[in-house]
Amino acid sequence: MGRRVGRRFVLRGAAVFAQAALLAGCAAGPDFQRPAPPAVESYTPEPLAETTAATPIPGGEAQSLVKERDIPGQWWELFHSDALNRLIRQALEANPDLQAAEAALRAARENTLAGEGAYFPSVDAKLGVNRQQANGASAGQGTASSIFTLYNASVGVSYTLDAFGGVRRQVESLSAQEEYQRFQLEGVYLTLAANLVTAAIQEASLRGQVEATRKLVEFQAQQLDIVRRQFEVGSVARTDVLAQQTQLAQTRATLPPLEKQLAQKRNQLAVLVGKFPGEGPGARFELADLKLPQELPLSLPSKLVEQRPDVRAKEALLHKASAEIGVATANMLPQLTLTASYGSAALTSGTLFTGPAVVWGAGASLLQPLFRGGTLLHRKRAAEASFDQAAAEYRGTVLKAFQDVADVLQALERDAEALQAQHEAEQAAAASLELAQKQYQVGSASFLTLLNAERAYQQARIALVQAQAARYADTAALFQALGGGWWNRDDGAAVAARKNSDEEKQP
Repeated sequence: MGRRVGRRFVLRGAAVFAQAALLAGCAAGPDFQRPAPPAVESYTPEPLAETTAATPIPGGEAQSLVKERDIPGQWWELFHSDALNRLIRQALEANPDLQAAEAALRAARENTLAGEGAYFPSVDAKLGVNRQQANGASAGQGTASSIFTLYNASVGVSYTLDAFGGVRRQVESLSAQEEYQRFQLEGVYLTLAANLVTAAIQEASLRGQVEATRKLVEFQAQQLDIVRRQFEVGSVARTDVLAQQTQLAQTRATLPPLEKQLAQKRNQLAVLVGKFPGEGPGARFELADLKLPQELPLSLPSKLVEQRPDVRAKEALLHKASAEIGVATANMLPQLTLTASYGSAALTSGTLFTGPAVVWGAGASLLQPLFRGGTLLHRKRAAEASFDQAAAEYRGTVLKAFQDVADVLQALERDAEALQAQHEAEQAAAASLELAQKQYQVGSASFLTLLNAERAYQQARIALVQAQAARYADTAALFQALGGGWWNRDDGAAVAARKNSDEEKQP
């Protein structure tokens, strides 16, 4: 009889739980709405040139912006450097910052799944045995006492009805935190790739500057030998020898800082790929080994907020702050909890699961906070203030994203013009130096004229290498500023982020 009653009770309890879930009302607090894209039509106040200036040297190709062209997921491959591609593949497998971001995403995902457990009843099994001594006097039965053992086994079910959506808002908050970590991962991925490309370009630039300076040192050393021979035969003064020695020493003094920067850049590359500096990055870069992309994608301004990982991360935090308002609001409203238990209790283990040993119970409780000293109200107000903070931070991130794109677009145009001008300056300086050498050898130009020509050529040559590197670096910066094409990758994090973005767009 007791078992039949228990079974009927369990079935009825399950029906009550199902009805409670169906009757749960709408969630408290605001329903999150994604911010609308900024109503702007261009990145810069003035129209951009359709094609940049061209210079007849490596890295001097004309570049054009192709509006609405999509960004490839592996955008760095557009530089056509096998060494760079290998280096980035190594970094994506071994970089600790990327691995930490991946672990943070996994933790956030597990926290979301853990929070979703609150949608279901809590079911606990309990099995116990207690040795007790009871005093008969406490029950009005004289002073006799007895010692006995009590065995019990039971299953308890508890379910808090989410009538005002507090649990749903809490899960929504956890899901938004997961989304934040997902785009944090995309941000780390993009930053890592961009830093590697930029560091490789800077290494190539420094290597070119070191090479140009060494060639100039060799040239100036040869000039010093010539001046010394001229001094020995009395055709020049000692001041000319000292001046050439000074020029050579000054040029040599510029080498150690360049070599130091080159070594530091190599160390940076090694660390970015997850190696110790002593191991080295395993690749050397020259500007001549890189190909400048000539057609550059340019996303619509309305698309930028969907593509930038930092903007999407801030949007996720805004969503989380919105959900927290709902959690704080639900905590101020009534909470209904249903409980049920079914089990057995007996004085011997042999009779524990017999009919007479069956015990069961059912109950419901309603909790309505009446007075908490203003705690719940102020927590709700704090959640609303946090939402305002998140909204302001989101707007600031969007503005910074548009600034980044505008800065890079204008830099690309100016870089091309600067390279063209530096190439002309280098050609003119080389011609001037050659003419000064000939004139000095025949005595029609002073030694000071030769020194000035040497100094001008040195500066022009190094500036040309720097201008070449700037075009490569700012091209990489454009891909980074536009979001890096994560939506076109096939790895798990990018696919999940893309799926969530598509779901959010659906009504």
